[in-house]
Amino acid sequence: MKILNFKILLKKEPEGGFTVTVPSLPGCITYGNNVDDSIEKAKEAIELYIESLRAHNEEIPSEEDTLEYTLSVKT
Repeated sequence: MKILNFKILLKKEPEGGFTVTVPSLPGCITYGNNVDDSIEKAKEAIELYIESLRAHNEEIPSEEDTLEYTLSVKT
């Protein structure tokens, strides 16, 4: 079994909780009540997404060649 790593983004919602997106997996979005719950839900969403890709014989995206950087700009 191969280990895959995916970056997730957690956005705090005004009504509470967090919306979680997985940039490398378009449409892979979930929600959690707190950070720990959000991370657990993201793991489950990623596993289901990959399961669907495999079922449809589609390529599983990789982040191996992706660089991440946070850019700050003055507004």
